[in-house]
Amino acid sequence: MDEPKSLDSLFKEKIFRIPDYQRGYAWQHEQLKDFWEDLINLSSDRSHYTGVLTLKLIPQSEVAENSTEYWLVDDSYNVLHIVDGQQRLTTFIIFLQALADFVKTLPENKDKADRDIYITDSLSLLGLQERFLFKTKPKGDQFRTYKFGYESDNPSYNYMRYRILGEVGGGSVKETFYTLNLSNAKTYFTEQFRELHGQSAMTGLQDIYKKLTKKFLFNEYIIKDEFDVFVAFETMNNRGKKLSDLELLKNRLIYLTTLYGEEELDKASRKNLRDTINAAWREVYYQLGKNKTRPLNDDDFLRAHWTMYFKYSRQTGQDYIRFLLDEQFTPKRVHKKIEREVLMETPEEVRTDQELEEIEEDASTTSTSIIFKADLLPTDIRDYVKSLQDSAIHWFNSFNPELADGVSPSERQWIDRLNRGGMGYFRPLVMAILKNEKKESERILIFTKIENFIFIVFRLTSAMSTYGSSEFYNLARSLDRNEATIQTIEDALKKKKSYAFDDDDTFRSTDFKNILGKKFKSGSGYYGWSGIRYFMYEYELSLLSKSRQKKVDWSDLLKSKRDKISIEHIFPQTETPDWLKAFDGKEASDRKHYAATLGNLLLLSMSINASLQNDDFSTKKKAKVNEGGEKIRNGYSDGTHSEIEVAECPEWGPSQIRERGLRLLRFMERRWGFRFKSDDEREQLLFLSFNKGVQ
Repeated sequence: MDEPKSLDSLFKEKIFRIPDYQRGYAWQHEQLKDFWEDLINLSSDRSHYTGVLTLKLIPQSEVAENSTEYWLVDDSYNVLHIVDGQQRLTTFIIFLQALADFVKTLPENKDKADRDIYITDSLSLLGLQERFLFKTKPKGDQFRTYKFGYESDNPSYNYMRYRILGEVGGGSVKETFYTLNLSNAKTYFTEQFRELHGQSAMTGLQDIYKKLTKKFLFNEYIIKDEFDVFVAFETMNNRGKKLSDLELLKNRLIYLTTLYGEEELDKASRKNLRDTINAAWREVYYQLGKNKTRPLNDDDFLRAHWTMYFKYSRQTGQDYIRFLLDEQFTPKRVHKKIEREVLMETPEEVRTDQELEEIEEDASTTSTSIIFKADLLPTDIRDYVKSLQDSAIHWFNSFNPELADGVSPSERQWIDRLNRGGMGYFRPLVMAILKNEKKESERILIFTKIENFIFIVFRLTSAMSTYGSSEFYNLARSLDRNEATIQTIEDALKKKKSYAFDDDDTFRSTDFKNILGKKFKSGSGYYGWSGIRYFMYEYELSLLSKSRQKKVDWSDLLKSKRDKISIEHIFPQTETPDWLKAFDGKEASDRKHYAATLGNLLLLSMSINASLQNDDFSTKKKAKVNEGGEKIRNGYSDGTHSEIEVAECPEWGPSQIRERGLRLLRFMERRWGFRFKSDDEREQLLFLSFNKGVQ
C-alpha cells in the first residue's frame, strides 16, 4: 500500500464510479457534522487521516467505446469502482460543488464566468471543476464526463448530475430514499459556508478548501482481479455508518449471480438477472423515499416483506436477516447441487405413427428425467426480487394513501383509519391485501374488519400487542400465495376477537373497566386511555355532514415538540372558585372523577395555551383575544364540531358531563358495532356512580 495521498493527488487521471452492488448516499446530519468539525478544527500544520479507499480497477477493454468515459480512458485515465469509501468521496464532491455554488453567489462575482472566479489565488472555479468534478469533451456536443458518479442507470446519478452538480436539463428527476440525503448534505454545507464567510470572508473559505484537498489523506488500495470484491464490500462496510439489511441483501444477491455456471446462467441471463435486481432496488428506494417529509425505514420494509414471502414463526421472526443471508440466499445453496425431476418432451420427429394417432386421446408426450441443479435456482432469486419490487409500491401506499395512485377516497379513508388507530403487526397483511386483492369493495370490507378488531382487541381489552400476530403474519403469506381469501381473513378476525363477547353477543367490558380503573386511580382517567385521541377524532368525523366543513385534521391531535395536545378537560383539573360553584356539594374526590371522565374531554381545533385552560365555561365558549384585540384562540362556538356541540349547552356541570359521557359511549357502540350489557354498565364505565361504590 502506497503512502497516504491527498485528495488533490488522488483525483489525478482517475474516474470513480459507484458500482451497482453499492448502496446510495447514506450520510445524514450526524455524519456531516462530524466531517465538518474534523475539517474546521484541523490546524494548518497537521494532516487528517481518513482511512483506506478500496478500489477495483476496471480494465480498459471493459469500458465501452460509446460510454461517456471512453474519450478520457483513451487519453490515459483509469476507471475505478469504489468498493469502500464512497460515502466519504460523495461528501467531498458535494462539499466542493456547494462551495463553488456559494462563491458564485457572492456580490463580487456577479456576472463573472467560472474561469474568472477564483477559489484560491491560483485556482479558478473552472480549474476546480476540471480537477475534481467533470471534464468537458472539447469536440462534438461537448458533453460532461464526471470524475465521480454512479453507474449510469442509477437514479442517484441523474440526481447528482442535475440537482447537485448543476448540469443543465434533466427534466423530471426521480427522487429516492437516498437522493434526499444528497440534497440535505448540499444544504448543510451551503449553510456552513454562509456562516464561515460571515465570520472570516473569503479567507475562511480558502483555508477550509486547502485543508480538505491537501490535508485530508487516504491510503489507496487497489483490489486484485482474483479478489472477491463482493465479500470485501460486505466486510468493509461493517465499518462507519452500518449497512442496512436491505443494502446487505442487494450486495449478496448480485454476488450470487456471479457464482452460477454457464449451464445454469449464461452471459445474457446473468446480465438480465443482475439488471432485475438493480431495477427492484431502484423501485424499492424510490418508494421508501417518495414522501420526503416522512421517508420509510428500509429494514422495516424488508422485514415486513419477509413476513409475507416466507413462513413466519415466532422463533425466527426477530431474526429474519439471518434467515435471508445465512440460510436462504447463500453461496452454499448455489454451489450445492440437488436432484431435480424435469419433464422431457418427446421430439415429434421420433414419435411413431401410433403415438401421433394417440395424441388427442393421450396428450402425454413427455417423460421425466433427473438432473442436478443448484439448490437455489436463478428463478428463485428472480421471483423474490420481483415480489420485493411490486410490494414496495403497496408498502408505501399503506403509509401514504393520500399520495397513492388509483386509491378512491373511500379506501383512502379506511387506510387512514388504520394508520391513525395503530396498524401494528397488521401492516404486512395490509400490504398483501393491496397487492393481491383486485376488488376495491373487498379491500375496503376487510380494512373495516381489521380496524374494528384493532379498536376492540387493543383499545378496549387488555390483549397483549402481539396477540394473534403469528396467525395474521401467516395469513399475509397465504394471501400472497393465493392460498387464502378475504373471507378467510375475516373469519380469523372474528374468531380471534370472540373472547371479548359473551354468549348473548354483548361486549364483555371487564377488561375495559379494569384498564380505566387503573387510570382513574392514577388521576388521568379517560385522558390516559390509549384510544382517546382516535376515539374523539372518530366522534368529530361523525358530526360531519355534507353541509359541514371538516375543521380538524388528524395531525392536529399529534403532540408537537412543545408537547401541546389537542384534547382538553372542559371542567379543568385545577379548580377555581367559578368552577366550584357548578360542582357545589360534590366531594373533592368526586370532582376529580368528573374532570377525568369521558364526557368532560373535548377535541380542540388547536393547541390551548395553559393560561386558558382554567377559564370558566362561559369564557371558554367565546373567542379569546389579547390586549391588542388579536385573537389568541377560537372559542368553543367557532371551533371543532365537537366544540360547537358543547357550546350549545348553557352551563357545564355534573349532569352535562354524565349525559355527554353516555352519548359518547352509545356512539362507541354504533361506530364499532357492539353493545354493552345495560345502562347500568354504561354508568359504571363513566366512573361517576359514587353512591354505588363504583369509582
